[in-house]
Amino acid sequence: MNKLAHFSLLFTFSLICGAILIASGSFLYLSPSLPAVSTLKEVNFQIPLRIYSSDGKLISEFGEKRRIPLTYEGIPKPLINAILAAEDDQFFEHSGVSVKGLARASIQLIRTGSIQSGGSTITMQVAKNFFLTKERSFIRKFNEILLALKIEEALSKEEIITLYINKIYLGQRSYGFGAAAKVYYDKNLDELNLAQFATLAALPKAPSSANPVRNPSKSLARRNWILGRMNQLGFITQKEFQAAKDKSQTAKHHSLKTELSAKHAAEMVREEMVSRYGEAAYRDGFVVTTTIQSHLQRSANIAVRNGLLAYDKRHGYRGPLANIPLTGESPNEEVDLNKFPSSRQIEPARVIALLEDEAKLIRANNDVISIHLEGLLWAQPFVNVNKRGAKPETPSDTLKLGDIVHISKNETENTWQLSQLPETQSALVSLDNKNGAILAIVGGFNFSLSKYNRATQAQRQAGSNIKPFIYAAALNKGYTPATIINDAPVVFDDPNLERAWRPENSGGRFFGPTRLRKALYKSRNLVSVRILESIGISYAINYATRFGFSKEQLPRDLSLALGSAGVTPLQMAKAYAILSNGGYQIEPYLIQTISNTNNEAIYEAEPLTVCIECESLENDNTLKKATPDESLALNNAQSQTEPSESPDAAEVSPKLNPAPRVMDARVNYIINSILQDVIKRGTGYRARKMNRQDIAGKTGTTNDLNDAWFSGYSPEIATSVWVGFDTPRTLGRREFGSRAALPIWMDYMRVALESRPEITRQQPEGLVTLRIDPETGEAARPGDKTAIFETFRIENAPLPLDEGDKSSASQVEDNDETLQLF
Repeated sequence: MNKLAHFSLLFTFSLICGAILIASGSFLYLSPSLPAVSTLKEVNFQIPLRIYSSDGKLISEFGEKRRIPLTYEGIPKPLINAILAAEDDQFFEHSGVSVKGLARASIQLIRTGSIQSGGSTITMQVAKNFFLTKERSFIRKFNEILLALKIEEALSKEEIITLYINKIYLGQRSYGFGAAAKVYYDKNLDELNLAQFATLAALPKAPSSANPVRNPSKSLARRNWILGRMNQLGFITQKEFQAAKDKSQTAKHHSLKTELSAKHAAEMVREEMVSRYGEAAYRDGFVVTTTIQSHLQRSANIAVRNGLLAYDKRHGYRGPLANIPLTGESPNEEVDLNKFPSSRQIEPARVIALLEDEAKLIRANNDVISIHLEGLLWAQPFVNVNKRGAKPETPSDTLKLGDIVHISKNETENTWQLSQLPETQSALVSLDNKNGAILAIVGGFNFSLSKYNRATQAQRQAGSNIKPFIYAAALNKGYTPATIINDAPVVFDDPNLERAWRPENSGGRFFGPTRLRKALYKSRNLVSVRILESIGISYAINYATRFGFSKEQLPRDLSLALGSAGVTPLQMAKAYAILSNGGYQIEPYLIQTISNTNNEAIYEAEPLTVCIECESLENDNTLKKATPDESLALNNAQSQTEPSESPDAAEVSPKLNPAPRVMDARVNYIINSILQDVIKRGTGYRARKMNRQDIAGKTGTTNDLNDAWFSGYSPEIATSVWVGFDTPRTLGRREFGSRAALPIWMDYMRVALESRPEITRQQPEGLVTLRIDPETGEAARPGDKTAIFETFRIENAPLPLDEGDKSSASQVEDNDETLQLF
């Protein structure tokens, strides 16, 4: 017996020594190759790119992993207790390794030849998740043990569990418990109850099989087991355990909830961020604040949507998406309505009953709704773009049993109506005139149905939207608003055109001698062509480049006068913003700031910004060096208002990037007054309903009515709207810019301007306002009752008809209708 005991003792001692030798050898062999755990003190989690509006509304998020990093202080204590109960109740006592857990893993290794359960502590899981692969092997397990011991030496327990809580994968693309709370409950972590904490704590071990969305019964069982363990460990009372156990399972998948729909803007930002930072844009936690203003973006979305739906209804009902005959008692078992296209507020439904004055339809969620005849009256059958069939008198005139159609709800009247997704598209761009900030941008009817951004990518013919820049070039070359141009038939043998060209006015009429001002606000094509021919195509193109158009996109023939050039709505908005801001160059921009995960700004936009004070200061300094003749010319080109005193440059703004002037202030003032007449008495007359005196703009319609435009502005905001088909074809009879595009512009600008007071533009020096004969454009004779007032650059003002009548030369008018000579 003594010999047996002696042998056993010796054998045990030998095993221990052997284990120590093996462990020591393994440590000496593996330790040099282990990563430095000190990197955990400065770990950077993969955090998605987040994009916000200028007022802090979440627009979008890009990245594979949804994660919301937490500090230890921000982690609710019940969650920590639930995790300890589920994973490692001795976490705060052990030194990184659980002997009991390792013994269990060792027995499994001896019995099966492989490790079935890891026996891992939270610290070991941190080691595995940050440094190791998912391979199940002895070497990896030993590395895990060694790393856990090193982590325990380097970090506090609080730091370790915080890393675990932020890193662990919990299913449904959620990494970390902060993101999981949003994914499964759409709540912040500190808003969850005990049962919900326990549900989340079950996920690290089995993010798929114990997932409350995919396997609610197994998730519930695992949750209740964790609650029981919390009770056994003294983390909760019996009463709390029972109350939590009795709660039903409320988890479901919640997609990312954005606060503002601006998907085309989000995609523009994503492309820019990837261009700057590569794939790191998706994982380094960048936060981008855009220039988008949420209330303006919402208004733009609604305006474009309503404008396209209104156009669509004007041209009739194109018929059902499909017809699947009714055969069973459960209509939606025969067809999956979710497979059909839908849009916000427009969804597919199936006709299941037709009555005398209403139709019954079933939605994808199995709700049955009624559409009364009033909701069908618009649906005259589409015959062609210019013709519709008869108005329906009963639902069966429009619908058949089994039809799959689109429906929408009138929220105001709480009624349903037949609808359809428009085939036409639209784009809207709105800019801050002083610096080019994009306030709102819409690139199409629905981003999910078409990601093509028509606001920035669609090069569409500009039509008459281009005319203000041709006319401004003429004014810059010496024409006046009173210059008479003949509106009469003409044939051009332009070598740049394939054949002789006979331009016409809309409607085919001709109006004879016409003043330049009236020709622009009435959008007379022949006058525009004659003006371009007179000033020269090269001169006009060079002048147009001041507004952001490139020479390459402007045709070098007379069709330029009628807008044959292809431009994007963003380009057009920029050009009109320059007209609006007094003639200063600005560049559209969307990204205001970029911040890192530490909330430190790593980029801040410094846009070209209109600064009248800066120009005044620069002119003052230039005048000191100029000759008398040069000083006079500079004074004539000064900005529209003069400050009471010249500030120092430092007083203006240390970060300001002054926008250069690209347009004579006096030409700008005159062209602006003509574009105001477009609304007061021209093709944009519908906008008079807005009851504002400070808005201006221009309609645009291309050949065959393929494109409809309206671009316009107030003194602070410029907005361009385009409507058309992606593959150019006619919009139909009478679908001019004033009908298809202007109502969208008006709906948006009403909201954009509702809190902004009207602004009266200050008339710059070097202008004179005279009474003229509207038929000849010459100065009016004294007592002429048909005379009208017109504004001229002083060097281009017409001479009085009677040189001896001094009073004729001094009949001028300022903004208050008092007579004054400038």
